[in-house]
Order: sequence, then structure tokens, then C-alpha cells
Amino acid sequence: MTTQIVILAAGMGSRLGRSLPKPLTELSDGRTIMGQQFDNIRHTFGSAAQVTVVVGYKLEHIIEAFPEASFVYNEKYDQTNTSKSLLRALQASSAGGVLWMNGDVVFDPAVLDRTLPLIARDHSFVTVNTSSVSDEEVKYTTSAEGYLQELSKTVRGGLGEAVGINYISSRDKAMLIRHLSRVGAQDYFERGIETAIQSERMLVEPIDITDLYAVEVDFAEDLERANLQL
Repeated sequence: MTTQIVILAAGMGSRLGRSLPKPLTELSDGRTIMGQQFDNIRHTFGSAAQVTVVVGYKLEHIIEAFPEASFVYNEKYDQTNTSKSLLRALQASSAGGVLWMNGDVVFDPAVLDRTLPLIARDHSFVTVNTSSVSDEEVKYTTSAEGYLQELSKTVRGGLGEAVGINYISSRDKAMLIRHLSRVGAQDYFERGIETAIQSERMLVEPIDITDLYAVEVDFAEDLERANLQL
């Protein structure tokens, strides 16, 4: 079965201060943030990878730049957060698991290679970095069995940070859809994962990619840091 891949790119990205959607921000090597994501997807999954982009803010620019993709529209992009963008994508997906990523992450092509064994097993996961734990980032803790237990920006004593590249298995997808439907409009998708873990014991494995680079570009200094990795 072809791996279904979703890129969340509906937001306005106002903190970076650019006129175009943040995923179209140019990197030092001439590609855009989303352009390097498509390159990384092709590197791991080949040219037949099925990619759906959730669009909203200035969607015509993204559609024009990536005509090979499919698109889902979050018409409330200026009133909602990533929980509702992911919800729309999962509701529009075909049977099977879904790999998704935030549209502002610059990352090592080897990250997706590392996820292949769990995708092959159809096991839900969240990629994590344990090298730093910033107040601004989504942090996590694990259970005694090694599965995710908490996942939010308010976690105390976090073991690391969620990178923004994740997978929901075919068996867990309906559960996550239910929880994304229930969380607040301004919640991140991680809130839906966390409530599914806490109330229905969804098993989500952390994949450690600390030795690889992955930079979520929110501010100008993040963009500088990402460019140094290319």
C-alpha cells in the first residue's frame, strides 16, 4: 500500500514576518522549506509517494508551486490551529496509516529513512529530539513501557522535544480523528494525541532522531540555524 503523507501548511506563519506562506520560505540552497520536504519524501518513498497538503493562507501560491500534490482546504486557517488541519486531512485520507509533518520543518533526509520500520509495522509514532528541551517546544514524557505518556508545551520534566514528523496507524486513525474533533480550535494536534493516550491508551512510540537535524522554523534565528545544516 502506498504511504499516505500529509504536510500541514495552512497557517499564516506571522512570527517569521514573510509575505508568502512560511513553507515557501527560501533556504540557502535555493529550495523552499516545502521543496526540501518533497525532496526528502521522494528520497525515502520514491516518486510515487502520495502527498496531500493542507492549505489555507494564500493557498494559491502553494498549489502553484506543488501541482503534483493533492490539497485539502482548511477554510478556518486564521481561527484554528494544527489540530483542525490534521483532522481535515485524516478525514479525507484513504484506508491505512498516515505520515504527517508540519510544513515548516527543515530536516535530514535520513529522518524518514529511520521511520520506515515502524511504518512497515503500521505502528503510531512521534519523532523526538532529546538534545534540548525549550519552553517554546512541544515536550514529552514516556511510560514505564517506553510509550508516550504526556505530549504538550506545558510538560514538566520533559525528556525531549517533538520534532513535528509523526505517523498514525490504520488501527489508531479513527481514534485520533475522534480526539482531534473534541479538542479546542486553537489546540495543536499533539493535544489530540495526548488525550487519546490518556483516555484510550493509544500506544505511540517515540523515535529518537537526536543525531539527525530537524529544525522547526518559527523565527529568523531558526531559519539561520536550518540553513547551517544544509
